[in-house]
Amino acid sequence: MSNEIKGSRVRGQGPAPAGFKQGSEVRRALNKFYDRAFSVVGLIATMVGLAVLLTLLIDVFMDGASRLGWQFLTSYPSRKPEQAGILSAWVGTVWVMALTFIIAFPLGVAAAVYLEEYSKKNWLRDFIEINIANLAGVPSIIYGLLGLGLFVRALSLDRSVISGSATIALLVLPIIILSTREALKAIPPSIREASYALGASKWQTISYQVLPAAMPGILTGTILAMSRAIGETAPLITIGALTYVAFLPTSPISSEFPFLSLRGLFDAFSVLPIQIFNWVSRPQKGFFTNAAAGIIVLLIITFLMNGIAVWLRHKYQKRIRW
Repeated sequence: MSNEIKGSRVRGQGPAPAGFKQGSEVRRALNKFYDRAFSVVGLIATMVGLAVLLTLLIDVFMDGASRLGWQFLTSYPSRKPEQAGILSAWVGTVWVMALTFIIAFPLGVAAAVYLEEYSKKNWLRDFIEINIANLAGVPSIIYGLLGLGLFVRALSLDRSVISGSATIALLVLPIIILSTREALKAIPPSIREASYALGASKWQTISYQVLPAAMPGILTGTILAMSRAIGETAPLITIGALTYVAFLPTSPISSEFPFLSLRGLFDAFSVLPIQIFNWVSRPQKGFFTNAAAGIIVLLIITFLMNGIAVWLRHKYQKRIRW
């Protein structure tokens, strides 16, 4: 009898047993319950994270909004809280972030393109991939020690802007490489095959087809990397970045031919996270207000930097037509 029932179910010649229907209905009900429970848990976790973030932002703005002003942005640090400013700190932050991007982005993309498009599957590639993945999780203080030994002492670059930028570039380089590789993997093979079919070389295919299509994913990884870099303090303190700077790096624009100057790369510097850390460690209440105002400025710089990257990503996304 059971064989007849099974045969009729396979051939579609009869209804399924009542027990089978009840079991399938129970499984569907459980699956729906699990889906709803997961969505509720995910929503609660998201709301808790947003509530904590919003609370912190409101607290920071309430403490530091009154200190924001032109005088605060254009004044150098001072021992008196009411006269202290962040001019050297935010200018140093812009210098370090710009140089970090100039160093890390092309190196990271080039390394990812080589590993994903050109390198052969062998033990050397596996060794490199394992080390890159491990470097992405190394504490930032280790990169500070590396920058101190390599850039400050071995290369005699001293405690300069270029030393700090190169150290932070090493910190974010593994993140850019990993995100770029994932973006390249997401490009359908048909894009490459169509380009080869039209007679394009490998480099032409990569530069004109693959990289533009993968650029939104590459920029997403770069946004995450630079967002981490702008708040790093430990590596810069390790290499000897100053907490009190009453001057700016030399301007890259010169009045003499060739109208460009690289002297600013070798000047001492400070950044906003270090300045904020210095103010928080002071006992005077006015420095806490200055620190809150500095956090607001740091958030604004971060949002502007990420906004430019998001705009570029959206621009590339509109060009993609699968």
